[in-house]
Amino acid sequence: MSDPVNPVPDVPEEAWSGVHRGPLREGEWIRLTDQKGRRHNFELVAGKRFFSNRGHIEHDELIGREEGFTIASSAGGEYLVFRPLLSEFVVSMPRGAAVVYPKDAAQIVAMADIFPGARVVEAGVGSGALTCSLLRAVGPHGTVMSWERREEFADVARRNVTQFFGGEHPAWRLALGDLQEALPASGERVDRVILDMLAPWECVDAVADALLPGGIVVAYVATTTQLSRYVETVRAHGGFTEPQPWESLVRDWHVEGLAVRPGHKMIGHTAFLVTSRRMAPGEAAPRKKRRPAPGAYGKDYTGPRPADLPAAVAEELFDD
Repeated sequence: MSDPVNPVPDVPEEAWSGVHRGPLREGEWIRLTDQKGRRHNFELVAGKRFFSNRGHIEHDELIGREEGFTIASSAGGEYLVFRPLLSEFVVSMPRGAAVVYPKDAAQIVAMADIFPGARVVEAGVGSGALTCSLLRAVGPHGTVMSWERREEFADVARRNVTQFFGGEHPAWRLALGDLQEALPASGERVDRVILDMLAPWECVDAVADALLPGGIVVAYVATTTQLSRYVETVRAHGGFTEPQPWESLVRDWHVEGLAVRPGHKMIGHTAFLVTSRRMAPGEAAPRKKRRPAPGAYGKDYTGPRPADLPAAVAEELFDD
């Protein structure tokens, strides 16, 4: 419960966190959850009503109260009231393109080591879900430069990001264009690059020129064919460390007394993630000494090949 004598101050506006402390106020977005787990996000406006199949709730009954309470609607429905978390906001935001789910956004922020003050390039802004996580990580002193090919996706992302942060984030630059052409033309030198696009292998040369030595590139790809093409293109380039691909799976659990078991819902495959670091100019990472699997780069393989591939390997066939 809040202390009216020594209230905890709100998060400073200059932090651009998208988070507030203290009583709910007009203009904020809140999240109502009913007894069946159905969720409703809306902006608080004095004098307005929220309507559902269980009656209505006056916005004025919510404004001025500390989040974390239950309220009954006019027809007796009970709702839990909180400000939405970023992870909750992104899965319920209006969508143009598919969103990057929180489990993947968290992996990208952690494994790409996105830090306050970082200069980050994002190719493919989607609906702005990952952009929100990147902006929160770099803070107001960093930069997130997002390129999007489709204007309708950029418009949706702009609205979502502005809604979450309560204004136009000072660290964000959103532009229409193809990263393969736009990044070299910009002359930018950056710390991190995130590729969320259909053909990220087309941008490897542009990324190599823009990334500072030690910088990290992350690709977010949905299919195994995309994964293979991208990883082999990065290997063949020679200016990056060995690509590291993985995916994350999230399974909930049912815990009720002695009934402890895996839940019936699971967030399975959403995408593969691949990270690699930029070598210094003129330097190359040590090549793997382990021989490729039989047939991996043989006659049936038509993609990019490692530069030092033994000639005999290129003649191998997969065993039936």
